[in-house]
Amino acid sequence: MNGCINSGLGRIVIDTDVIATYAGSVAVECFGIIGMAAVSMKDGLVKLLRRDSLRHGISVKITEDNKIRLDFHVIVAYGVNISTIADNLVSNVKYKVEAFTGMEIDKINIMVEGVRAID
Repeated sequence: MNGCINSGLGRIVIDTDVIATYAGSVAVECFGIIGMAAVSMKDGLVKLLRRDSLRHGISVKITEDNKIRLDFHVIVAYGVNISTIADNLVSNVKYKVEAFTGMEIDKINIMVEGVRAID
């Protein structure tokens, strides 16, 4: 299901891949986030996604009342408080995605899939 905005002249439909790509670009700019992660179903290995594949680390669902639910699979920086990283990610993503889409964020879930040292 895609996101919808009713304007005065018609409907605007936003593909969930667009939302995921934008949310991923906001997320990787947040302090303590090394990048988005993809987990292999076959062997359980976690892979750091390149910048052009960020949306694969994010699941976007549109609720019945046209709100956005986001699941982030992230790799965080070693030695940084995970709760602080998560709070920063949630507040930045909520503000920027709502401003970008004109839709409301219902829920943001964060799955920490790995930890890496900052290069």
